[in-house]
Amino acid sequence: MKLNIPIYLMLVVFIMACNQKRKEEIMPTTKKVSAKDILGNPDYLAISYGGYRKKSRDSQPTIPQLKEDMKILSAMGIKVLRTYNVQPKLPHASNVLKAISELKAEDPNFEMYVMLGAWIDCLNAWTDKAPNHDIESPNNEGEINRAVALANKYPDIVKVIAVGNEAMVKWATSYYVQPDVILKWVNYLQDLKAEGKLSKDLWITSSDDFSSWGGGDSKYHVEALDELIKAVDYISMHTYPYHNTHYNPEFWGVPDAHKDVPDITKIEMAMERSIKFSKRQYDSVTNYMKSIGANKPVHIGETGWASISNGHYGNNGSRATDEYKEGLFHQQMREWTNRAGISCFYFEAFNERWKDARNSKGSENHFGLFTLEGKAKYAIWDLVDKGIFEGLTRGGKPITKTYNGDKEELMKDVLVPPTKEEIMATH
Repeated sequence: MKLNIPIYLMLVVFIMACNQKRKEEIMPTTKKVSAKDILGNPDYLAISYGGYRKKSRDSQPTIPQLKEDMKILSAMGIKVLRTYNVQPKLPHASNVLKAISELKAEDPNFEMYVMLGAWIDCLNAWTDKAPNHDIESPNNEGEINRAVALANKYPDIVKVIAVGNEAMVKWATSYYVQPDVILKWVNYLQDLKAEGKLSKDLWITSSDDFSSWGGGDSKYHVEALDELIKAVDYISMHTYPYHNTHYNPEFWGVPDAHKDVPDITKIEMAMERSIKFSKRQYDSVTNYMKSIGANKPVHIGETGWASISNGHYGNNGSRATDEYKEGLFHQQMREWTNRAGISCFYFEAFNERWKDARNSKGSENHFGLFTLEGKAKYAIWDLVDKGIFEGLTRGGKPITKTYNGDKEELMKDVLVPPTKEEIMATH
């Protein structure tokens, strides 16, 4: 039998193409992405994460518990987590990295990255001695070195190191430091990158209140801050209209012109004003940055809204707190930041009760989009409806809705903001 060479060659090429296609279908999708690819990209939603489930951080979440949470967040489209410290007695961040690494080994298509925080303190912070805000804690060096070690151990996961959390803002009276301390450690990390001792693609920042980045009081406008802005790879700023409903409530009160509109409209308009409040703070930071001749990306390292409060923000306070307002804030904040190309590390994923362990209804315990038991709050009821949590659990319990999904019941707990006159009378 004569061999038809052209047909034979075509057959070989066809078989090879089929085999290659089959290989591509079997082979995992491996991506090599950097902070530059992630930050500002709406396909990489970000969130602040603490997996603590008990009243004390002495009870660390286990690796299986962390993996449970990672799967839930991944199902939501979250691909970037923010952690806060790498202190020796709190292995939470290193365990998060281990959990992600194991999930990636189990499923090469699993994608999750980390903004790794290194906690920075002043001398005598959290002791019975008076804090010395002009001298840094001797513990800071070890904290930075542990962050470096983890970034080098998990270079495929750690994409940002944040030097300090609200470490410069002067209302953090227990521990704040001067900007030159943050600058020192940012420069140290940038030098390690230049020397090849850290990935050149790793981004370095500090995560702090908008005022600490020059967006507020002029007392923050010091030379060390200007140098810091020029030293970081991007600015990570915090904005909390929620807290400002008590501390700076001018934007929050219902204006006289709106006193006769329906209550639901008063609430929705107050939440629109809250987003505008954050936009003004964001603009104030970018304007200060430009005023000193710098041009860096600016992203939101923290913002959020609590769902329960028996303090400043509850029924006897600013009346800012309930799941409906939290849901509106989350939705509008995501819409704005995604559209504007701003990463928003929304605070936070799950409720944590160690933050105000003696007061179960303290607002700090209730910023999560999920309850401790893994119930989805109103902000993400729609994700439950879409079935994205099917087969996933927290603490062995399936993901269900708060209020059993009954919006009428939820609305019974919704508070109408006070009028401007009421606010003026109490401030």
